[in-house]
Amino acid sequence: MEDAGIGRILAEGRNCWKTARADRVGFLVDAASYFAAFADAVRQARHSIFIIGWDIDSRIALTRGTNGTEPLKLGDFLSDAVARKRGLNAYVLIWNFAMIYALEREFLPVFKLGWRTHPRLHFQLDGNHPVGASHHQKIVVIDDKLAFAGGIDLTKCRWDTPEHLERDNRRYDPGCSYYSPFHDVQMAVDGDAAAALGELARERWRRATGRTPARAKPAGDSPWPAGLTPVLENALIGISRTEPAHRGYPEIREVEALHFDAIRAARRTIYIENQYLTSSAICELLAARLQDRDGPEVVIVLPLKSSGWLEENTMDALRARTLRRLREADRFGRLRVCYPTANGSGSSWVNVHSKVTVIDNRFLRIGSANLSNRSMGFDTECDLSIEAEDNPDARNAIVGFRNRLLAEHLGVSPERIADMIDSRKSVAGAIDALNGPGSSLRPLDGSAPDVTEEWLCDAPFVDPERPAEPAELVGRYLPEESGHSGRLLSLGSAAILFALLALAAAWHWTGLRHWLNLDTILHWASAVRSHPAAPILVIGAYALGGLIVFPVTLLMIATAITFSPFIAFVYSLLGCLASAVTLYGLGRMTGRRMVRRFAGPGLNRLSRQLARRGLLAVITIRVLPVAPYTVVNFIAGASHIGLRDFVLGSVIGLTPGIFAITILGDRLGNSIRHPGLLNLSVVAGLVVLFAGLNVLVRHRLGRRKNEVDSAAPPGPGAG
Repeated sequence: MEDAGIGRILAEGRNCWKTARADRVGFLVDAASYFAAFADAVRQARHSIFIIGWDIDSRIALTRGTNGTEPLKLGDFLSDAVARKRGLNAYVLIWNFAMIYALEREFLPVFKLGWRTHPRLHFQLDGNHPVGASHHQKIVVIDDKLAFAGGIDLTKCRWDTPEHLERDNRRYDPGCSYYSPFHDVQMAVDGDAAAALGELARERWRRATGRTPARAKPAGDSPWPAGLTPVLENALIGISRTEPAHRGYPEIREVEALHFDAIRAARRTIYIENQYLTSSAICELLAARLQDRDGPEVVIVLPLKSSGWLEENTMDALRARTLRRLREADRFGRLRVCYPTANGSGSSWVNVHSKVTVIDNRFLRIGSANLSNRSMGFDTECDLSIEAEDNPDARNAIVGFRNRLLAEHLGVSPERIADMIDSRKSVAGAIDALNGPGSSLRPLDGSAPDVTEEWLCDAPFVDPERPAEPAELVGRYLPEESGHSGRLLSLGSAAILFALLALAAAWHWTGLRHWLNLDTILHWASAVRSHPAAPILVIGAYALGGLIVFPVTLLMIATAITFSPFIAFVYSLLGCLASAVTLYGLGRMTGRRMVRRFAGPGLNRLSRQLARRGLLAVITIRVLPVAPYTVVNFIAGASHIGLRDFVLGSVIGLTPGIFAITILGDRLGNSIRHPGLLNLSVVAGLVVLFAGLNVLVRHRLGRRKNEVDSAAPPGPGAG
């Protein structure tokens, strides 16, 4: 056999958390099969359902037949499931997402999945991660007896079939109408492997809530879906994780180690499907294998481009660098980088979201981890692996799965794929021979405009490898002090700084904050709504609010309640910019030396860094909760970021959040003007949501600062 004598890849404690036996293993290709299998398993649940995800949407239809049956909506289905089974609890845990994703998510999921459903359906947003990171695992565990893990979330814009028809009316979701073909993969396991994933899910829930749900009772059969045919039995499953260091928990990089070991072990073929290809370490290792005279061929299936302008101008630009490096290393012509087209004319492309690696005929990995720096050490991930060793059934399952994926992409049967690989002695050669009209794997150029790559100056800034202090995250973009700024500053600059600090202190530690509250602002706003000078008054209020460190979010809510959505958005954006530019000017007048002298170690770390590449840095500090809005503006001015970059970066970074808050504020205003049971419930939900987020952010940032200050060694290198 081609892999005889090659050592084992999976190693507990190095590249996997643990290995555990699965009585059965199933592969679910594309979300139509996964959603149906999930629904079947939930109907059989007796004790517990865990859903751990990046996102969830209660409105999606799990089943989308053409026989006229009513679609099975996720939220109602889960609530009905726990209501029918006494003692059954469902736990839904998703990432407490950044504001930049607010418009892509379901409106008020806490309200819909926490308050309007059965009390044994528990919902929790998980923000227990470093600033800028995300929870990216996609795990479902039923009764600790069956588990699903892979790349598919139970959310919108995921459902599709392996046919990937160019036009499929079933590919429709609320807020995501008639989206493009979508490809992803999930693995199903039962037995001890499912129990281990249940342990992982409970630990995630404990860290997020402080409570540990009881383990499922051992009685009863596995809720294995009736329509899912196992491809393998009695298989050893490796479970690998990524977890960033956070709040005393150590860093875990098992996923990264597994990729390294698997790629090094390859002899003939490395087959990869992934959403991204930006990991610098993975890139260098693949390049080294391509340069080996006797190395493996490397086949990589990616989407034609990422979804959305932000990812296209960041992750795709980083991908372009990776592809250029791999092509330079491809001395022997063994590299194929492709994107799949849809079944039809072939003019539309399939959005690849799967995270799959197949090494020769001996190793398979399916999981949530992208080939990005984030997935190696910054976000939480969970991957499942199978290693064949001397098990011919496992080898057949691994090869059969790879051929099944290729058959889907090329529009032929798996048997045709197998025959062509055998005749050509090459997976890449089979792809070259079978490409045709309709479904196909077309060569991916993947280049990015030079201006985009020049703008995207530093990959770790967009795709970080590990957590960093907020100041450190943007720190590499600040210039060193210029020579003239080392001189003693005037007493006037010091007076400006102390006046600003005094205003902030008055807001936080006197009765000013109780007098200048939301009710007061609403009263003033109503008075100026029809005033001829309303734009000047509203924008001036933002500028004044910035000087006293008044929460800019409350100003935006008040603006949204008072004015129409479009006018409110314009006023909020102009007001935020007026406040930002005012404080920027004060910061520039004061200078960095004065900031370093009086602002304390935390802000000094932020002040040491921000202008060599100011635009991207400003966008990031607008999206991430680095520091209070007032402080960021003041420090930016002291750091000598160019005014053009500061304003443009602020507009780009603030626009998504302002738009989302304007929508929420408008709904809140409607509820206030038209009270009723439903509208009052919406008001209560919004108040709790905003108050909770405010407390959460303040608490998290305060704790983070205390941890850093207490852990940092003395001296200039602290932090």
